[in-house]
Amino acid sequence: MAVSPDQSGISEVSAAEAPRNLEGALWMTASGLVFTVFLTLSKVQSADYDPGFLAFFRSFIALILTLPVILQQGWGIMRIHQPGMVLLRSLFGTLGFIFGFYAVSAQFGLPLSEFNAISFSRAMFITVLAAGLLKETVGWHRWGATLAGFIGVLVMTQPQAGVSLGTLLALAAAFCMAGAITLVKLLSRRHKPVTLLIWANLLSSAMLLPLAIWKMPEAMPSLQDWAMITLMGGCGVAGQYFYIRGMAIGDASFLSPIDYLRLPMAATVDWLLFKALPGPWTWVGTVIIIGATAYITLREQRMRRRARGG
Repeated sequence: MAVSPDQSGISEVSAAEAPRNLEGALWMTASGLVFTVFLTLSKVQSADYDPGFLAFFRSFIALILTLPVILQQGWGIMRIHQPGMVLLRSLFGTLGFIFGFYAVSAQFGLPLSEFNAISFSRAMFITVLAAGLLKETVGWHRWGATLAGFIGVLVMTQPQAGVSLGTLLALAAAFCMAGAITLVKLLSRRHKPVTLLIWANLLSSAMLLPLAIWKMPEAMPSLQDWAMITLMGGCGVAGQYFYIRGMAIGDASFLSPIDYLRLPMAATVDWLLFKALPGPWTWVGTVIIIGATAYITLREQRMRRRARGG
């Protein structure tokens, strides 16, 4: 899937810099729209091309688009201090979006809106991984919200009725993306966000190249299909950039809920193009997950402001 925007190591706006929330909201809305286009194109293209083949070009196109940054800032931007962690972070990220590609593909048929709903559960996984990997102290408020979020996942997936493989892949994607985000929190202490972004796309391209060769279609894509694949990759990168841009200039506690607009956007596409909508339990579970995620986000923002004396 598109690399989760949170993976890029967004730094908070300094206390002296007033957040531009309206402009940030526009960037976040644009991110949701472009990300929805990305998902739609990946689902449509998966009818003719294997998701593994498409996932490689998502990473490769993103890598090409980062080359001007390397040329502008020099090869020093590639320097890393924790290569093992950088590799592990890229492995998490690569698995996350390859699982996502397969989840929404024509083969497994998970509706885009349901995939987006499940993706919001990554905040719950981040809490667990932050406690385990980063040794963060997690209070009972966060553990309670995390438990509520997982209840939302159970309500949404209805395991007693049998869980589809597409749903399991979406959950695996959310977990892997949470792992990548958690490691970025660790790596961003010693690395620039752009350095992590370049290495993520470089290593993902290398990891996915064998899969792309294995799943190479018998007939090469037409020029029109190459244009669609390129547009898909470009939308993935653009959605990531728009998210980073919005969060960099606005207040995260104000902007984070705007990310939930991806759900009605995807539901509209499901209804118009694929004639599919999630069932009522998906919506109930989504409300629980979003509520738990919003609680965690807003409470942590209040605690940060209190720690800064704001």
